Amino acid sequence: MFSAKFLGFQTEAGKAHSSADGWIDEYHQGVRYGLAGKVIAEDTSPFQHITVIRSERYGRGLLLDGCWMTAEGQERYYHEPLVHPALCGAVNVERVLVVGGGDGGTARECLRHQDVKHLDLVEIDGRVVELSREHLSSIGSFAWSDPRLHLTVNDGVLWVANAPADSYDVVLVDGSDAAGPAEGLFSKQFLEHCRRILRPGGIFATQSESPEAFRAVHCAVVNLLRDIFDHADPLYGWVPIYPSGWWSWTFAAMESPRYREPNAQRSKAIADACDVWSPGWQRGAFAAVPAFIARQLDQ
Repeated sequence: MFSAKFLGFQTEAGKAHSSADGWIDEYHQGVRYGLAGKVIAEDTSPFQHITVIRSERYGRGLLLDGCWMTAEGQERYYHEPLVHPALCGAVNVERVLVVGGGDGGTARECLRHQDVKHLDLVEIDGRVVELSREHLSSIGSFAWSDPRLHLTVNDGVLWVANAPADSYDVVLVDGSDAAGPAEGLFSKQFLEHCRRILRPGGIFATQSESPEAFRAVHCAVVNLLRDIFDHADPLYGWVPIYPSGWWSWTFAAMESPRYREPNAQRSKAIADACDVWSPGWQRGAFAAVPAFIARQLDQ
């Protein structure tokens, strides 16, 4: 999740709150979001504090600067909605870029699509990748050994700025807190470069926060993408360990909102492996815009 410092908002960050009674919590605006368990690994990289936990309910999980990123028993609620509307909607999916996503879950879901020939995964913090591969190997799973995956430990903002025009069919941003190492991933300049490097018929997608816990940030991101692309729309789902449990992903494209209509052949090929995503679920999730968000987006 991100605090959108570029928009003047802030979230609480720091080390995960681990209590003597065996709870690991994220604190956000007077509410605690926690799991019963224990910390099994901690490190501070040049970019952030990294915590790996083992929980009773959802298996192993990852926090960055005290904010929940993923957990084995919940990661599909996040990764499938981010990936499949884009990969099933783009005209072609041969070349895919994932910015962030050091746990490997987004790359794994992308590589379920056999039409993907080359996937660049650009993660700024190599220590996140190392700890995820060591302690959360089920999330990245087969992706780490798939020859189509090309991992680069580097700044995704610079990668996108330096990439040639029309170089990717799909660009996915799987970022964390914009006040930390992911700060630039929601700037107008970065998003304009994302549009520039998309091939005709391509799709851009990003996680776009909770419409309840981060309402102003969420609406600002959707509106910014609508300024940059011809079409941009949020999709709503749930990730129970995140603040409020209610989450969003926003998809954008030029010419037409092609992310709304899944390709039947691609959908059929991956549907049986999905726990959350399906074409029907996707259509409902795009339609589930609450009235207060619709009014704010229309202002």
